[in-house]
Amino acid sequence: MTPVAEAAARTSREASPAAQEPRPRFTDLVAAEWLKFRSLRSTAWSLAGAVLAVLAFNAGTAYDTYRYWRENDADGRARFVRDGIALQEAFNGNAMLVMMLAAGAVGALAVAGEHRTGLIRTTFAAVPARRPLLAAKVLVVAAATTALGAAAAGLSFWLTQTILDGRGVGVPLGHPGAWRLVAASALLAPVSALTGMALGALLRHVGAALVAVFVLLLLLPGVLGDDRRWTAVAGHATPYQAWLRLAEAGEATTRYPWTVAGAWATLALWSLAAAVVAVVAVDRRDL
Repeated sequence: MTPVAEAAARTSREASPAAQEPRPRFTDLVAAEWLKFRSLRSTAWSLAGAVLAVLAFNAGTAYDTYRYWRENDADGRARFVRDGIALQEAFNGNAMLVMMLAAGAVGALAVAGEHRTGLIRTTFAAVPARRPLLAAKVLVVAAATTALGAAAAGLSFWLTQTILDGRGVGVPLGHPGAWRLVAASALLAPVSALTGMALGALLRHVGAALVAVFVLLLLLPGVLGDDRRWTAVAGHATPYQAWLRLAEAGEATTRYPWTVAGAWATLALWSLAAAVVAVVAVDRRDL
């Protein structure tokens, strides 16, 4: 190479600093997304409010049982123990609805919120590799909401059973079905959050994504009843009904029952599919 050519090549490299910068490592992307996620006060307040609401619903139900326990006859008290109602009060349906809505909203805002503010353009300008970036965002949101779900489910179980122990009917964590209930309730949060991320990536509008979270996670499973086989099978494929099956003590009593293994598989496959949609939808569409 002639001296002139060498000088031209050196000048070209100096004029393009991006060509000299190393590609960001995945750990760097995770750290950046975590910083972005925790720096939003609205996210922190939403998650804290969700945990407190879950605890309030569950503790309120257990305290109601404690307060009016003496008004039950002997058969009612025996039925409470026999039917495993103590576990049902450890994490009830109202708490489940709050958990799913809050986590789904956080997931939707993590993607759709950046489209609303235009921050997504700045992010992709700094890191053109969209798939690793979205995978890092998925990992951060899933980890944060898993911690949220574990805290809410674990504290709810401890608090409700402590209250019920005042009447001698609380159960320990080693009680049959207790671990399954706590684990399934904890996993509701990341499953719902990833679903919200997928809907946010597809719709790119905060309001539409939040409505879609409500319809897909809560409204649709309620419409799919157990009176017909096809609606029962479709309902079993939703996180809502998967949690109902895992939270149920003993064998399923519905007309078209679902297995425990099938319910766990539903939660796992729903999470995986939502994560893939969130990554691929943003990667394949223009901003």
